[in-house]
Amino acid sequence: MFLKLTKVTHRTPSVLDTFERMREISNDSLFKGFSRKSACEEMSADRVAVLGGGAWGTALALHCARKGHDVLVWAREQEVVDGINMHHENVVFFKGFTLPDNLRATQDIHAAMVHGELILIVIPTPFVEKVLSQVVDDINGNQILCSCTKGILNETLETPDQILKRVLPDKLHDRLAFLSGPSFAAEVAQEQPTAVTIASKNETVAKRVQDLMSTVRFRCYTTDDTVGVEFGGALKNVLAIACGISDGLGFGFNARAALMTRGLDELSRLAVKCGANPLTLAGLSGVGDLILTCTGDLSRNRTVGVRLGKGENLKDIQSSMSAVAEGILTSKSAHHLAEKVGVECHIIEGIYKVIHEGADPLEIVASNMSRPLKPEVSPIISEAYLHH
Repeated sequence: MFLKLTKVTHRTPSVLDTFERMREISNDSLFKGFSRKSACEEMSADRVAVLGGGAWGTALALHCARKGHDVLVWAREQEVVDGINMHHENVVFFKGFTLPDNLRATQDIHAAMVHGELILIVIPTPFVEKVLSQVVDDINGNQILCSCTKGILNETLETPDQILKRVLPDKLHDRLAFLSGPSFAAEVAQEQPTAVTIASKNETVAKRVQDLMSTVRFRCYTTDDTVGVEFGGALKNVLAIACGISDGLGFGFNARAALMTRGLDELSRLAVKCGANPLTLAGLSGVGDLILTCTGDLSRNRTVGVRLGKGENLKDIQSSMSAVAEGILTSKSAHHLAEKVGVECHIIEGIYKVIHEGADPLEIVASNMSRPLKPEVSPIISEAYLHH
């Protein structure tokens, strides 16, 4: 006797199917006590201010509002404020996402500062000092300021942490935190699973931000290594441009993998030289963000690199983009910082030359590939691992 075999077909689940199943799981008793509920189901009454009405600021504001927080976004653009308040959408920088009633916007930065118990700073690095200097007197000692900005200032080679500590009085320094990690704005807004790192020298502050921000779709880890978290977030943007250029030139996965790995080595050596824990760079804010930004099609910095690799002019690329590609400016500061502290960073140097000196990317590739041979692991990294 022979058994009749029936062919079983499997339907590939759609994104909507996956999200709906996630919602069912999230509401299961397993997750009771761990807030995932929407704003209409649970209002926690915690107040959050978001400084910056771009895509990332809006995505974080939406995330906080969904958790039930009372969110006020400060934006410079009247069109952004009106869109959020009247149409529940950021029609300028983040179209397609409906914003809930407990997310409002204002052009009055003082009102935003007074509103927030947690203040998320989502402002491009070059403008952090100017904006925060206006509101120093509005900040009280109980508020937490969490920087979600990635970059290194061209003029002073400072990270956001260093800028904030220079601008703010000493009594507020232990109220600072820093959020970084692999997190495209659109995917956070779509409630796709995301994990990030919260860094603060004050463990209580780090845990408070972790509690305020974490859901079963957005998991926050903590660390006290603010240097490592900030360097990982800033320098991966430069390496994403490098990987984009490689892809634009028509190179394959081998080249991209080599750039990411050796780029991570440069990032790690530079960060460690400035005081970072090398283990941080092996985490979400280091290799995690690097993988995302160097390979994801949503990456603005990778997109800039692809277009450069295909021969487009940088000014034309920038004029066609509504959002900031932080790696363009950071490539300059990263190059000068590496020179200042005496760390060889040939990939970063190459991107600097392509962007700011008009060098031929193919000549940079040939130069880097023909350098004298050497061991893979740098003594700086080996010693740092032994120390930590």
